[in-house]
Amino acid sequence: MSKENKRTWTKAGLYFSFFLVVISFLFPLLWVLSLSLQTPFEVLQVPPNIIPTSFAIENYRDVLDSAPVLQYLWNSFRIVVSTVVLTLLIAIPAAFALSRYQMKFKNHLLIAILMTQMMSAVVITIPIYRLFASWGLLNQLGLVVIVYVAAVLPFSTWFLKNYIDTIPKDIDEAAIIDGCNKWQMLRRVLLPVSLPGIVSVVIIVAVQSWSQFVIPFILIDDSSLYPVSVGVVNLQSTQTQITTHLLAAGSIMSIIPVVILFVVLQRYIVGALTNGAVKG
Repeated sequence: MSKENKRTWTKAGLYFSFFLVVISFLFPLLWVLSLSLQTPFEVLQVPPNIIPTSFAIENYRDVLDSAPVLQYLWNSFRIVVSTVVLTLLIAIPAAFALSRYQMKFKNHLLIAILMTQMMSAVVITIPIYRLFASWGLLNQLGLVVIVYVAAVLPFSTWFLKNYIDTIPKDIDEAAIIDGCNKWQMLRRVLLPVSLPGIVSVVIIVAVQSWSQFVIPFILIDDSSLYPVSVGVVNLQSTQTQITTHLLAAGSIMSIIPVVILFVVLQRYIVGALTNGAVKG
C-alpha cells in the first residue's frame, strides 16, 4: 500500500472515530429531545420511536403549568452568577501571585491545590449538611454558593495560573517601566490578555454550577429555592401519571441557557486553546 493510500485510510479512520465520539455525546441529548416531544402513549411504545410522530409541543406548556420552572431557572441563574463572580475574584489574584511571584514551597502549594480538586463534592456533602444543620443555616443560597466556590476554586486557580504563565514577562517589565504597580499591571495589562482563559473558566464554572445536583439537593429542602437541576427531577415525583415526557421537556428547558452560553462564548474557548496569549 502506498504512502498516499495509508494517509487516506488514516484520515478516514480518524474521521470515523471523531464521528463515533460526536454521536456518543449527541445521541442522549437528541433522545431526550425526542422524548420531550412525544405523548405518553408514544413513550411506552416498543420498539421506541426515535423521531416523534406527534411533536407534542404542549409538553413544554404542561411543564410550566405543573411546576415553577421559571423560578427554578432564576434560582440557578443567581447561584451561577454569584459563584462565577466570587470564584474569579479569588482565583485571578491567586493565579497572578502563583504565576509571577517566587515563594517558598510554591510547587508543594500547587500540588496541594490540585489534590483538593480530586476530592468529590459527594464525599463532603453529608459533613457539610450536619454542620449547617447544627448552625441552623440550611436553605441559604449564599451558603450553597460558598460550597460551589470551594469546589471549583482549585481548578480555576490552577487553570488561570497556567494561562498567565504563557504570557511573556516582558509585558510585565514594560508595564512597570510605564509606571504601573502590581495591581495596575494585573488590571490593565494581564487581564485583557488573559480574557480567553478567564472566559474559559467562566464557562467551566458556570456549567458545573448549573448542573450540580447533590449539594443543593441535600442543603435545600425549600422548594421555592430549588435550582433547576433539583426542581426538574421533582417533576417525576409530583405527578400521578406517566411523566417521562414532562421530565424530558423540563430537562431540555434546563440546558438551553447553558447551550446559549457556550454558543455565545465559544470563540473565547478556541482562543484559549489555540492562541495561548501574546507572542513575542
